[in-house]
Amino acid sequence: MRIGILGGTFDPIHLGHIRPALEIKTQLQLDEVWLMPNHVPPHKQSTNVDSQHRVAMVEQVCLQYSELKLCDIEIKRHTPSYTVVTLQQLTQTYPQHQFYFIMGMDSFINLPSWHLWQQLFELCHIVLCKRPGWHLETSHPMQKILNKKAISSATHLAKSQVSQSHSTFGSIIPVEINLQDISSTQVRKKLQSNEDVSNLIAPCTENYIQQHQLYLP
Repeated sequence: MRIGILGGTFDPIHLGHIRPALEIKTQLQLDEVWLMPNHVPPHKQSTNVDSQHRVAMVEQVCLQYSELKLCDIEIKRHTPSYTVVTLQQLTQTYPQHQFYFIMGMDSFINLPSWHLWQQLFELCHIVLCKRPGWHLETSHPMQKILNKKAISSATHLAKSQVSQSHSTFGSIIPVEINLQDISSTQVRKKLQSNEDVSNLIAPCTENYIQQHQLYLP
């Protein structure tokens, strides 16, 4: 199977996570997209609610959207969630799958700060989400990597139909999708101010937050 991986703190999960995941699944003809909550993100000090609640909210979203699945490999880990370590474990556990790690351009340009980041290209394809018309500065160090490894979604799909070999890992597949201008910080602020968030999060997430009285002032 062809599996997309979308990681994050999901604190809380919102439509800015869900809609792009579904769009990428369709565009790249993926079988599923796995939502992977982080336990201890290396770049953040803490989360606003505990892991149990964040996993539960993702689980409910996955029940609502059959294309999405919960991947709890990182949430069970009690050390920082390094992506390379996670993908090494996933490829060992599921050798039959091909993994597509989904990230935004902001994460991509900071990739050299990630733990053993170059090994990512041995374990998965990178799906690079960018806003229509947005381009990386030609002088940026990651532009060279992008020039070397970028492949269009159409070309990648054509190649994948010919060969299912995992030796073809390492491509960067830029995709132009309708990125949602939503952040978990924005959702939390509105919840703390008792403002309407129905256009930012799924109904099941809003119900869960209300039921458990999360993100209160």
